Amino acid sequence: MSRLSLLILCILAPLTVAAGYAADAGQSGPCQVGTLEQTWHDATRNRDVPVKIYYPAGPAAPATSPVIVFSHGLGGSREGYRYLGECWASHGFVSIHVQHLGSDSSLLQGPRPLQSLRTAVADPANASNRPRDISFAIDRLTALNADPVFPLHGRLDLEHLGVAGHSFGAFTTMAVAGEHLPILGANAHAADPRIKAAIAMSTPASLGDQTSAPFEGVRIPVFHMTGTKDGSSGQLFGESATDGIGNTPASARRRPFDHTLHAPAYLLTFSGGDHMVFSGRLATPRPHDLEFQALVCAGSVAFWNAYLRNDLNARKWLEAGGFATALGQLGTFEQRHPR
Repeated sequence: MSRLSLLILCILAPLTVAAGYAADAGQSGPCQVGTLEQTWHDATRNRDVPVKIYYPAGPAAPATSPVIVFSHGLGGSREGYRYLGECWASHGFVSIHVQHLGSDSSLLQGPRPLQSLRTAVADPANASNRPRDISFAIDRLTALNADPVFPLHGRLDLEHLGVAGHSFGAFTTMAVAGEHLPILGANAHAADPRIKAAIAMSTPASLGDQTSAPFEGVRIPVFHMTGTKDGSSGQLFGESATDGIGNTPASARRRPFDHTLHAPAYLLTFSGGDHMVFSGRLATPRPHDLEFQALVCAGSVAFWNAYLRNDLNARKWLEAGGFATALGQLGTFEQRHPR
């Protein structure tokens, strides 16, 4: 058992009876985890979309699994956020980690990586392609699920589909969840009706309309995650960074939560949590990194169970104090529900 799995069990074990919800709601789920890498081609855009798939395996694996499509941050890849893919797959979900070419890890390989990051985040084509990558991935999964040659043929429950992402990936997540984002141009309304729930980590704050109007189209449950040190000063990307993607103070990360009026919304704020804690930074962990990541696993699994499996005990644990108790002094948990 990994140290992260042990932390999850220590956090959740005392809550089992009181909350009526399984204590293993984290990385230490009952399923073994398999992986699969493919590269899909979107002929419409003449664009490749590499993916890494984490899926439940072994005797505990369900016959069919809800699906989560994950979008990485600027400079990331399908290889990142492994702890999330393994956590979700161990609990019976299929997690598809999409790589967005043009805003991925290839930017870090040249002689001037910071300049490459600045250029990429300022290019509207990268912002526009990301939500289209997600919708294309869902199209492709639909076709592959009906293909007997595909290793997960018939095992994808695409009627219960979630999307998640971090940073630029949270921007992507909110776009397909229904937020109106003018930077997307003709694709400003990029909501995909097939998506039933979303998790957005370190969501960038728009520099435009500060009212609730951009969030009128968000009609699915969204779990937002951030930290009190989850800010980006704009120094990396320049003060004119595109629509706030690289220029968001920590206090502004809660804005999507505050302005969601038509669907359940949740907000986890880690005390002292910074921008990169959600990425699975383990090489040089900072204080509470593993505890934060264990709580991300626990909260996200409960959320997916509640909204992709209609698990009322999971929703009760999330909303009636179980998760807040597990969080303790490490952060705060808030929730909003439509009137």
